[in-house]
Amino acid sequence: MLKQIKKIVLAYSGGLDTSIIIPWLKDNYPGCEVIAVSGNVGQADELDGLEAKALATGASKLYIEDLRKEFIEDYIYPTMKAGAKYENKYLLGTSFARPVIAKRIVEIALAEGADAIAHGCTGKGNDQVRFELTIKAFAPDMTIIAPWRVWDIKSRDEEIDYAIAKNVPLKINRETNYSKDKNLWHLSHEGLDLEDPANEPMYDKILEMGVTPEAAPDKPSYVTISFERGIPTKLDGEILGSVALMEKLNKLGGENGIGLLDMVENRLVGMKSRGVYETPGGTILYAAHEALETLTLDRDTMHTKQQLAGKFADLVYYGQWFTPLREALSAFVDKTQEYVTGDVKLKLYKGNIITASITSPYSLYSEDIATFGEDNVYNQKDSEGFINLFGLPIAVAARRNGRTGNGGTVAF
Repeated sequence: MLKQIKKIVLAYSGGLDTSIIIPWLKDNYPGCEVIAVSGNVGQADELDGLEAKALATGASKLYIEDLRKEFIEDYIYPTMKAGAKYENKYLLGTSFARPVIAKRIVEIALAEGADAIAHGCTGKGNDQVRFELTIKAFAPDMTIIAPWRVWDIKSRDEEIDYAIAKNVPLKINRETNYSKDKNLWHLSHEGLDLEDPANEPMYDKILEMGVTPEAAPDKPSYVTISFERGIPTKLDGEILGSVALMEKLNKLGGENGIGLLDMVENRLVGMKSRGVYETPGGTILYAAHEALETLTLDRDTMHTKQQLAGKFADLVYYGQWFTPLREALSAFVDKTQEYVTGDVKLKLYKGNIITASITSPYSLYSEDIATFGEDNVYNQKDSEGFINLFGLPIAVAARRNGRTGNGGTVAF
């Protein structure tokens, strides 16, 4: 028997891990009440029948909290505006879903007077860090129960055995037992044959949000995304709320084979892992936002922002959302977005995103200055003095090293 605890709030998805954790908690904390909490971040039909399942396996109640709008507007959009991509590829779909869910779980745990919060994250993964750092940010003295770190179960096969023994209904079997995470932004796939990077993913069996580029239509699709201060507000001129906009982009991107990523990444806990990600709408949004910034950000701001994007991505991936540094970087990013307003038209074709048009009332691009034709605003003679001054350190160093370029040398 473990520590005497009377009331536990469980982060509950209804997947394999959390499905068996309810009976495990009841067995190992006799007499405890288990309250399940599911954060709706866009799992769709994964939430169907969840309450009946939670109650049947021992929970006293289930909260299903609709976090979709908060997820997009308070977590996804700040990350997208930052241009953050973990290891320059991963669009952080699982990473930034954890703090919004964990924050709500803490709020419910405090309101319920719970003694502990439990989660189903494994001791090998990143999610345990993301959940627990958020818990520490809002309830630093709360007891945390992580069964994967203490129980005798060693594999997903053994989890299935435990579920069968406890009469816990499952939607999976041993052959389709991929580890998945789904929300409005993405769907991730890990495990089974994907554990060997030598294996090409069986896309025809695993894809849920879209099709492969090969199966996409032979005719391109176009979409125009309108932004205000870095936030998408319209699709093809239609004003849409954040959830509806994301759903439409996911459908459009999925139909055109957009947003597939097969990646070996470096986990926070030290190991490498291989995952396949579907991020159709998110990939479109990133591309459109980056295109608009090419018109509206000055050179030094853009280059500095690009340098900080990697750090922002690391903070999100490592679960450090509720930290002073992340908040400070977001303040910087928000300042850069003051003039990121305009329309971006994209051409989607068989997995490719091609920029068709960019317009902004705050564009820094001047056709009069950039033209190859005759102009009256740019004095090309000015560049000679600029190059002489900009290159002065190089010329001085060359002379010091005995290079003059006129056939002779110079003592320095």
